[in-house]
Amino acid sequence: MAISAQTVRCDSDSTLYERLLKDLTVKRVNEQIARIEKEGGQPSVRRRLLSTSVRLSESMAPELHQMADECSKRLEMGIALELYVYSSPVYNAMCFKPEDDRLYVMFASSLLEHFKGNELKFVMGHELGHHVYRHHDIPIGFILRGQNRPDPRLALDLFTWSRYAEISADRAGAHCAGDLEATSRALFKLASGLSGDTIHFNLDDFLSQVDAMQVEDAEPGQNAPKEDWFSTHPFSPLRVKALQLFHRSELGGGDMRKDDLEIEVQRVMSLMEPNYLDGRTDTAESMRRLLFAGSLLVANADGEISEAEIAVFEKFFGKGTFTEELDLEALADDLASRIEQVRDSASEPQALQVMRDLCLVARAEGHATDASRAVLDRIADGLGVTRGFICHAMDAELELD
Repeated sequence: MAISAQTVRCDSDSTLYERLLKDLTVKRVNEQIARIEKEGGQPSVRRRLLSTSVRLSESMAPELHQMADECSKRLEMGIALELYVYSSPVYNAMCFKPEDDRLYVMFASSLLEHFKGNELKFVMGHELGHHVYRHHDIPIGFILRGQNRPDPRLALDLFTWSRYAEISADRAGAHCAGDLEATSRALFKLASGLSGDTIHFNLDDFLSQVDAMQVEDAEPGQNAPKEDWFSTHPFSPLRVKALQLFHRSELGGGDMRKDDLEIEVQRVMSLMEPNYLDGRTDTAESMRRLLFAGSLLVANADGEISEAEIAVFEKFFGKGTFTEELDLEALADDLASRIEQVRDSASEPQALQVMRDLCLVARAEGHATDASRAVLDRIADGLGVTRGFICHAMDAELELD
């Protein structure tokens, strides 16, 4: 059975993508970008690439061009490709928004040197997948780094969508490579920075990091960097597990129905996103209460809460949740108790989730003062979360790779 590139796409990516495209903030930012491009306010992508990297012609890199052609055909693309390499010891690749009917793909020199065969084909397909699924139509970096910060609900949706966008791109790469072992090795190399010449890769051992996670407690494996649990990109063993499910499905040559695949992938990805905003458990309630108080105290760190901050707060918690009758001094006095309730009842990743959401609120409201950071530090210390996690959450990568 012939499988189309659009059929391969992750359902959660498609659903969130369509919803985000209709968001007024996303529309406004895209209109601003279009105006800048029309006015010629930025150099072209091609000019920037030619000045900072080396274009790989077909005679210079025939095998890479053959892979690109095979992936392009597999993904039903109809656009000319230009391939570039830049000097870097860090494994990376990226696909740029097309210009003048050309699509530009750039690779780090170290990646081209240490990724072989289907490993490289997976990376190529992954990058092309971002174009095929039009992921660049949602400029996540522009939105979250812009002068007018988005409301926290939108920020959370963007982070969630970006993770599922990576799952779709991974599927596109797997669709091109057709080799679970090679795609898993590629993700292992990207995660570890090691090459196949340095260590002996074992897929079962790598996947055991996922098996070590306790789903019922949302406890990620202890070998994972904690800051990766709440980044825009899925923690790589989760991506490998999602790809393993893909290969077991009808999309990857197995017998699992696509509907069942999407259910299983959501179950895997839920390890990264302990949901408490709508939960009815005592733990969820204690987490919400801490987020409520913490958000107000961060907003009031400079001594007053502005109209803009009230608007952001209400977008996050609901219309009418902020009133003049709110006793901020009482909330401050009760903060230690709320922190203790979360620490006593929530798992470590759930505590990290609350901390990450507080950082998103701070980012959305534009707070970067010592006073607001002090509130975040106090809550982090009480929850047993490192202050380094705050720095990561405040400065997290905001682009698709």
